[in-house]
Amino acid sequence: MFDRILDLPDKQRVLIYSGGAVLIVLLYTFWFYLPRSKEIVAKRERIQSLETERAALQALLSDPNKAKAEKAEIEGHFNQVKAQLPEQKEIPELLRQVSNLGRDSGLEVLLFRQKPETIQELYAEVPVEMAVRGGYHQIALFFDQVRHLDRIVNIADTSMKNPQMVNGQLQIEASFSATTYRFLNEEERQRVAKEKQEAAKTTRKGKKK
Repeated sequence: MFDRILDLPDKQRVLIYSGGAVLIVLLYTFWFYLPRSKEIVAKRERIQSLETERAALQALLSDPNKAKAEKAEIEGHFNQVKAQLPEQKEIPELLRQVSNLGRDSGLEVLLFRQKPETIQELYAEVPVEMAVRGGYHQIALFFDQVRHLDRIVNIADTSMKNPQMVNGQLQIEASFSATTYRFLNEEERQRVAKEKQEAAKTTRKGKKK
């Protein structure tokens, strides 16, 4: 075949050689260069990201006082939030306190039912379903007192119904959820992390199928 090419006129041989060269370049570009180029770009971006992280760490290490100050500030914010969240053993007393605030505000507590906790990554939501009856002023006073508790209690999903005149005063029934939060202990955090890892593995297996 090579001998036949040699016997062709010069112009035809030039075209064949040129076409072969172009074909080789195209094959190299699409099968090797472009994939490798993307891989190189990705690695460069990763290296730049690591360099940025290293520079930030070096800046902290080169200034121990700054590192200590930032650590102290983070711990301060953490402790401030933690102080507002009850521990598990404090939950029953906090819920009794919320119920007592309702009665102290002059409300009739119709419903006070603790619901199952909702576990998040670092904390648990502790919801209570409540219903009270009283005047608008009494209900507003109760909400304000709950808002000023040392521990965080969030009032949400409020609805009001059944307005009635009682002894010349308008009484209304208010239903709402009162939710407090607690930090998970170390054992609970480890369990949540393990469940999250297992769920991720299951998701990956499902995608492969």
